[in-house]
Amino acid sequence: VQLVESGGGLVQPGGSLRLSCAASRLTLRNYAMSWHRQTPGKERELVATITSGGDRTAYADSVKGRFTISRDNAKNTVYLQMNNLKPEDTAMYYCKAVASNYWGQGTQVTVSS
Repeated sequence: VQLVESGGGLVQPGGSLRLSCAASRLTLRNYAMSWHRQTPGKERELVATITSGGDRTAYADSVKGRFTISRDNAKNTVYLQMNNLKPEDTAMYYCKAVASNYWGQGTQVTVSS
């Protein structure tokens, strides 16, 4: 089983990025999915979740109105659209299959001018 995140990078404040989480040997439609982030020395933070069917989402207050989680079960992929990025969004971002131990390896997002 493998979850692979991509789409991270360096972006200026106010910019946008879209992260992707693709799965192999795991059928994502069977799982609610979540995105988390972590900075050195801090605990991993839950950013957003989406139900298996994609009909409900939830967000941390710090990203509400700026980030959007979505999924394409036909492509076995989950996304995190991040708009109006701020320096405090800088972190390693991870996807996870909820109620499982399946995590991706992470993709780095750096917001800096």
